[in-house]
Amino acid sequence: MKTILISGSSSVGKTALIKHLIPYLKSNGLNPSICKIDCLATDDDLIYKKLNIPYIVGLSKDICPDHFLISNINELILWAKNKSSDILLIETAGLCNRCSPATNKTLHICVCDCTSSFKTPQKLGPMLSESDAIVLSKIDMVSQAEREIISFNIKKINPNSNIFFIDGLVGFGVELISNYIKSTNIPNNDEHLLRHTMPSGVCSYCIGECRIGDEFQQGIVSKMNFRGEF
Repeated sequence: MKTILISGSSSVGKTALIKHLIPYLKSNGLNPSICKIDCLATDDDLIYKKLNIPYIVGLSKDICPDHFLISNINELILWAKNKSSDILLIETAGLCNRCSPATNKTLHICVCDCTSSFKTPQKLGPMLSESDAIVLSKIDMVSQAEREIISFNIKKINPNSNIFFIDGLVGFGVELISNYIKSTNIPNNDEHLLRHTMPSGVCSYCIGECRIGDEFQQGIVSKMNFRGEF
């Protein structure tokens, strides 16, 4: 069984990609299942229900969604195997650009919005630099020249990545991604290792502190350096 992690910032088209991708995977004789990780609430399960595949939703609530995902990934893989799935698709919450819950035993797909700034790729950190494939969405809203500029900036950060273009409204370009997933050999077992470390997030505010001030800040605390300010 393959585990596919689909990450990206909020509202870039991750769910739209999955909605069009699932029918192609099923037409190739595969049995996919899907997990959606979110924070407070989601209605994406209504979309997955219509696709007639096994699905599960995980809400992290007060915990970082990417830390929440990694803490549950072994259980998710076991769940998908019990559903006789060939492919487990995991859609992340899309909040923290610094987080990248991809492991060495997953196929990592990062979704980027073509209509965002040309400088966006350099702000995504390991979410983009550690990905196997990068999907540029909303291509119907930009010119060919703009696509080339974004692709060039992506290749500077992740030169080994495969870049795909999709139109999430009609599903154009999804067939190529489906073929890529089917042809990629990713070994899957319980010995997963993170491709990149998670952010150091164990401060007093992580565990519920509301008071502000140095006397209330404990754990890992990072302060700005104001020397040499303009």
